[in-house]
Amino acid sequence: MPFRYRLQKVIDFRIRKKEEQLQVVQKAQEAVDIAQANIDKNNEEIKNTKYAMYTSPLIMREGFDLFLKHLYEKGEILEKEKEKAVDILNQEKKKLQELEQAVKVLEKHKEKSREAYIEEEKKAELKNLSEIAVQKHFINTRNKKEELEYEEMLKEINLDNQNDYGYYE
Repeated sequence: MPFRYRLQKVIDFRIRKKEEQLQVVQKAQEAVDIAQANIDKNNEEIKNTKYAMYTSPLIMREGFDLFLKHLYEKGEILEKEKEKAVDILNQEKKKLQELEQAVKVLEKHKEKSREAYIEEEKKAELKNLSEIAVQKHFINTRNKKEELEYEEMLKEINLDNQNDYGYYE
């Protein structure tokens, strides 16, 4: 009979939960990447605006200053959004680690159960082989005993058939 683990459905359920959490972690990582891309885009815009400000006439500098102030404020907001996304990512990773640990515990238990099952199967097989060996031994002993009895019976018949002079009658 093949090995069947009694908690296999629990393992399958936990594996599914772990895979779902892995997808959540991937989405959280994408959110962090998007936030970083937005920060990089904003920083590039600040850089381009500064360059345009230095090459523009003095009359437009006040407008550039206001726009740069807006870009810096936007950068701070984007940094806060990124921090939130990183916090969410870390929380989701922590959940994923807990789920992975739960799966590992059950897999370890399954492996120990499998080893115990294999050990029991070996013991049962050895017991069967031992019983077979004992039966063969008794059969061989009985056969040898019967052969000895048969040989003794033949000797007695031969002795009865011989006369005093060693000739058969």
